[in-house]
Amino acid sequence: MTSSARVADMAARDSYGRLLAYLSSRTHDIALAEDALADAFVQALDLWPTRGVPDNPDAWLLTTARNRLTDRQRHQTRFPTKDEIPDMPADDTSPALFPDERLALLMVCAHPSIASDLHVPLMLQTVLGLEAKTIARLFLVSPTALTKRLGRAKAKIRDAGIPFHIPDAAVLPSRATTIHEAIYGLHAYDWLNPADDLGDEALYLADLMTKLMPENSEGLALAALIALSHARANARIANQTLVPTEDQDTSLWDKRLISYGKQTLARAYTKATVGRFQIEAAIEAVHIARKDSGRTDWEALNKLYYALLQIAPSLGALVAQAAVVGRLHGPQAGLDALDAMQDQAGTGFQPYWAARAMILAELGQVAEAITCFEKAISLATDGATITLLTNRRDALHHG
Repeated sequence: MTSSARVADMAARDSYGRLLAYLSSRTHDIALAEDALADAFVQALDLWPTRGVPDNPDAWLLTTARNRLTDRQRHQTRFPTKDEIPDMPADDTSPALFPDERLALLMVCAHPSIASDLHVPLMLQTVLGLEAKTIARLFLVSPTALTKRLGRAKAKIRDAGIPFHIPDAAVLPSRATTIHEAIYGLHAYDWLNPADDLGDEALYLADLMTKLMPENSEGLALAALIALSHARANARIANQTLVPTEDQDTSLWDKRLISYGKQTLARAYTKATVGRFQIEAAIEAVHIARKDSGRTDWEALNKLYYALLQIAPSLGALVAQAAVVGRLHGPQAGLDALDAMQDQAGTGFQPYWAARAMILAELGQVAEAITCFEKAISLATDGATITLLTNRRDALHHG
């Protein structure tokens, strides 16, 4: 890739949502703004290699996109079609200093008139600039069908005149809750599929929301949770094999993200309410503390998982607490905890079988452990986890 192409790619990655939000807020037509911005990037890749990269690539892209919109307006005036092109209002804002309106775009994507299952895809496409085919892979849907639905949603935003602004205090909390859940879903996907490298995007969105609602405890806790989780990203996989948290090399953990996560979680602690994200962030903080103490506080983790199960019960939390119980009170206690949830877990919950296999291996029940490892391997979806489980199963085979 040429240097000019790299600059254009960086601008697309870092500024796409900001540029699109600025243009969309003025045209009230996301699709139209997307087309103009896409044309601007094409022109950049065509012109910059010979003319040189401009001093302010963002301003160049914005100006070029706005000129494209003006050209379309003029064409529409001379050759009208049934689709009206909205006016591009005069703007006294310098392209070099255009305002960041991504928060307004997030609120549009989470508007209640848009189908709830499209909130996250719209955010990923408009604010993060992900392609529809990538988003379709994340949600296990047809790229063609998703593209059509996203197109209809954008048309609805345009035709219904959904305003590009931050809603008032009466509406903001419910809209923010939707956005928080979307960001959490993106983070959870990244954690299960690290090769897609979406952790930075999840943290960016979470941090953006803390700036909008600095007193929202769950928003602060979500940003802390993602930062502390993502801080361990470089240590999670070694030799294409998943490394359990307690075995990770803490020197590979990101100090900058840890500092941000701790400070943001401390801010969340000062608020009056406690929610799921705050407890999950506290769990991450306990793991992170091993970097300084050299040990994992299993007692603290047990209490936190108990609290999490009271607020937001889930199979994942149940399995995690059973594993912690095994660390605290021995593998038989951990196995008993897993037995107690067997009916809830059913036969298709992969973490249950992985945890059961590891505890059975500790107890020396080799045949049963191998059977559970094979079940867990059959349910795993990412290569790093499959390699870890396969290695542990094979170690039992070879005694």
